[in-house]
Amino acid sequence: MTANEHTNLERYVRQIVFPGMGEAGQRALLNASVSLIGCGALGSALANLMVRAGVGRLVIADRDFVELNNLQRQSLYDETHVVRNLPKAVAAAERLRAINSEVEIVPHVMDVNPYNIESLVSGADVVLDGNDNFEVRYLINDVCVKLGIPWVYAAVIGSSGMTATIIPGETACLRCLFPDMPPPGSVPTCETAGILGPVVQVIASIAAMEGIKLLTGQGTLNQGLIAVDVWDHTYETFESTGRRPNCPACGLNQFEYLNAEIGSQAMSLCGREAVHISVPGARPLDLAEMARRLETVGRVSFNDYLLRLEVDDYEITLFPDARAFIKGTNDEAVARTLYSKYVGI
Repeated sequence: MTANEHTNLERYVRQIVFPGMGEAGQRALLNASVSLIGCGALGSALANLMVRAGVGRLVIADRDFVELNNLQRQSLYDETHVVRNLPKAVAAAERLRAINSEVEIVPHVMDVNPYNIESLVSGADVVLDGNDNFEVRYLINDVCVKLGIPWVYAAVIGSSGMTATIIPGETACLRCLFPDMPPPGSVPTCETAGILGPVVQVIASIAAMEGIKLLTGQGTLNQGLIAVDVWDHTYETFESTGRRPNCPACGLNQFEYLNAEIGSQAMSLCGREAVHISVPGARPLDLAEMARRLETVGRVSFNDYLLRLEVDDYEITLFPDARAFIKGTNDEAVARTLYSKYVGI
C-alpha cells in the first residue's frame, strides 16, 4: 500500500516528534503491511497498537469467536461482540476501523494451517504472533524463514510472558531457540493456568515496539529472548547463542511444519458429530496429571486408558498417545481450538 499524500499526519504528531521516528519513520509505517496471526489476548493488543501507530495495512487471521471470558484480557472486544456472537477477526476489524479509518484492515475467519498461511503472510513486511498455539508458531517460523519475512514471537501464560524478534538469515529462528515443540499436555494452557491482563499488555507493548522498529529501520532490536513476570516482578533478557547450523528450518531449509510433515492432524468422523485429532510422534500423556489440570474447567473422569472431559456442550476423550475424540462438533477448526485450549499444542 502506498501512503496517501493527503494523510493527516496530525494524528501521529506525538510519534513524529520522537527523535527516533520522525516523519520518515511515520511514512514508512504508512506504507507498511503487517500480518497478525491470532487475535485473542496478545493479538488484540498488538492490533490496537499497530493500528494506532499508523501501519498502512493489517491482515488479521483468527479462527475463534468472542466469548464473555475473553473480555478480562482481550482489549478490542466488548459485551456487544459477545451478544452478537461475532468471530474475533470480524469484531477486531470493526473496532480497529473505528479507531483509525485510514488503515486497511483485512480480516480472515479461518483456521491457520500449512495450506493457507503462505497466502496470509505473502507481501507482509512483518508478521506478528498473536496466537496461543505452539504448532502455529512453528508454522509461522517455517513460512517466514522460507519467505525471508521478519517476525516477532510472543507468548503469555499466567503472570508471565516472553518475546523474541526473528530476522531470517540474521538471527536465530524459533527452532534455534526451541528445537522441539512441547508435547501435548506438557505445558499449562490459559484454560488451566489462567492469565492476567497486565502481562498481556506488557508483552504486546514490547512485541509491537519491535514490529515498529523493524518497519521503520530505526531503534535497537531485541537480540535474544525477553521474559517478564508481572506477579513476581522479574524482567530478564537471555542472549541468543545465534543460529544453529543444523536447525531444520533456517539451517537446513527443511520446513517440516509448513510441508505438513509433522504436527497435529484432524479428521471429522463420518456419521458422527465428532472429530478425531492425532499428533504423530507425540510423547505419552500423563492422564493423572492432565486430570488434575482439567478438573477446574469441567467434569473429568479417567482411568489407565483414557481421560474424559465434559465442558460446555463438548465431550473430549484423550488417550495416552495424545489422540483425542472431540464430540459435539464436525468442524475440524473448532475441534483444534478445543484441543489447543484444554490439552495444548
